[in-house]
Amino acid sequence: MTVAEATKEYLWVEKYRPKTIEDCILPESIKKNFSDMLEKGEVQNLLLSGGAGCGKTTVARALCEELDSDYIIINCSEDGNIDTLRTKIRNFASTVSISGGNKVVILDEFDYSNAQSTQPALRGFIEEFSDNCRFILTCNYKNRIIEPLHSRCTCIEFKMPKKEKPNLAGGFMDRIKFILDNESISFDEKVLAELIMKHFPDFRRVINELQRYSVAGSIDIGILSQIGEIKVKDLMSSMKKKEFTNVRKWVVDNLDNDQIHIFRKVYDGLYDYFKPQSIPQAVLIIAEYQYKSAFVADHEINLTACLTELMLQCEFI
Repeated sequence: MTVAEATKEYLWVEKYRPKTIEDCILPESIKKNFSDMLEKGEVQNLLLSGGAGCGKTTVARALCEELDSDYIIINCSEDGNIDTLRTKIRNFASTVSISGGNKVVILDEFDYSNAQSTQPALRGFIEEFSDNCRFILTCNYKNRIIEPLHSRCTCIEFKMPKKEKPNLAGGFMDRIKFILDNESISFDEKVLAELIMKHFPDFRRVINELQRYSVAGSIDIGILSQIGEIKVKDLMSSMKKKEFTNVRKWVVDNLDNDQIHIFRKVYDGLYDYFKPQSIPQAVLIIAEYQYKSAFVADHEINLTACLTELMLQCEFI
């Protein structure tokens, strides 16, 4: 068994990854875009943007599988340098598809690629191999993709409208109940609902968390204490008192939470804890470090630096 096969067999996110567009949990408007492509029988050059775990890569793969397209996936957070991309794309795209249709290159997490070298080079590849190959780019932040690529792709943003949240969460509840039943793991539905609501719409993280908690053989109320709720009241009290040690401890205690959610929670509490004249500066500080969080190697240091700057530069109520 290869490493890839072992991973697919062991990791639930791979083992239960949807194989068709119909099985993907998406807002109806987004799903219709891909269903229309299936009806036409061809893949376009696509730019898929949206938060982590919302299904971009899964949709790209399902689309290729259903159209019986030859495809490769390149993770640009790991293999995003220009030389690697040039070699892999040329080797793949320069030959004819066995199935007779277009080949597809899926460039996952393409917003990690260099906007000065790699991204302009891709523009050339799209034009050079237009007769034989299509490109699907996925990214968390579409503003990190250069405009010439936007204009050469159909852009689809994976937005999750609030009015569709109950249906999407309900569909995902059914999906994870099926997974847990299939893995012979007992569960409390209230715990599942809390986990979904905490991480929505990052379905990948929910599945990973459930697999981690399932080691004990059940998903019950006992794990709720492990599902870290982001509480900023104590943090703000420590920041107001300039208690750096306590601020750092809060960061360590909350590292299991998604960084974007932490920044959002701090942002949402600005009017409750900061003086009005400090709020504009606080917004700029949060925005800067949230942007950096997509690239930094150490999230603990990045978040601690953000909170330290807020603590030193802003006035508290």
